[in-house]
Amino acid sequence: MPTPAHDFNQFVIDEFRARQGKVGGPFEGGDLLLLTTTGAKSGAPHTTPLGYVRHAGELLVVGSNLGAPQHPAWYHNLLARPQVEVELGADTFEALAVPAEGEQRVELFGEVVRAVPGYADYQAGTARALPVVRLLPAEPDGWRPPGEVRTLAGKLLEVHTWLRAQLRHVSAETEAHFTARAAHTGPGAPPAPGLGLQIRQRCLAFCQTLEFHHTSEDAHLFPGIAAHHPHLAGTFERLREEHRTVARIQGELVSLLGEVAIAEPERFRAELARMTAELTAHLEHEEETLLPLLEEVPWPPPRP
Repeated sequence: MPTPAHDFNQFVIDEFRARQGKVGGPFEGGDLLLLTTTGAKSGAPHTTPLGYVRHAGELLVVGSNLGAPQHPAWYHNLLARPQVEVELGADTFEALAVPAEGEQRVELFGEVVRAVPGYADYQAGTARALPVVRLLPAEPDGWRPPGEVRTLAGKLLEVHTWLRAQLRHVSAETEAHFTARAAHTGPGAPPAPGLGLQIRQRCLAFCQTLEFHHTSEDAHLFPGIAAHHPHLAGTFERLREEHRTVARIQGELVSLLGEVAIAEPERFRAELARMTAELTAHLEHEEETLLPLLEEVPWPPPRP
């Protein structure tokens, strides 16, 4: 049975969407967005109205939970599944949710309190540090789609291009982390700015997208093609086996990046390069195998 809090949230969501971001009541005149996360356990979408603060070109949201002793559910969701959807005014876009940590979290919370002093009261009412979450573009800097998508081959190439860009971004963020760590050594040196959670969230976004991509191929794409090309059944079985290998590498990648804060840089770089090379080789092999078969398949699929 829906709770009063659920009913109130749904009322705000409905009004927000009907009036392109304008709402009344306690939120009237405030900066409000809708954040849709994916349930950490259920996998179902959950939409939450949240106040936000703009800082240095980024959107910041705070896991205040009205000063309650526990983090809100939406925060636990984005830690498990960092790709989120943001509705801001009449615009809707995908974002990568990255909690700030260390010095950065302290600095950004100060900016939030300067903009909305009420968050200081929420912080004073609880022993936990209120999370500050940065909503970053889901697409890495410099990412460009491979042109207009009209065939399933083009869609496959678009997904692969995004995955390659995410891998490059993980590598660049890792190098930035090691550079910052090297600059913050020695007696009395302040701690290095935190990039660990950002790298973790980027890695999870990559791995979850790749997992969804492979699941869709195994369950739908491969059987559909095999029905018209039965002589390729062995090829698709080999690709499924490769998907299992890739899943193992994904798990190793998540574990590796989870230790970036304490890793020895040279060993870490070598392991990251090896995993990146293996994942990239899989994408290249899949393109070589599948693109010729998908060139004549229209995208989006025609309506029945």
